Amino acid sequence: MLEKERKYFEKHRADWLSQHPGKFVLIKHEELAGVFGTQQEALVEGARRFGTESFLVRQVEESEQLVYIPALTLGILRANSTHPA
Repeated sequence: MLEKERKYFEKHRADWLSQHPGKFVLIKHEELAGVFGTQQEALVEGARRFGTESFLVRQVEESEQLVYIPALTLGILRANSTHPA
């Protein structure tokens, strides 16, 4: 899952590091969909543009840091809060 996006990120990381150090990139397939100042901004835009389709958000840094967001992994971002668990 997201293998194309990960490869695209690695291919362009060095360029983006010089242009957008510390920023967050939003990637869909093999396309840079945006550059953002915060992870939250990138996630919100990804959800707005791609809905429930998968997309990749990564911070442009020298070394890769994986971020685990349980709500995304478990698919509960769009959970209906009116129904008790």
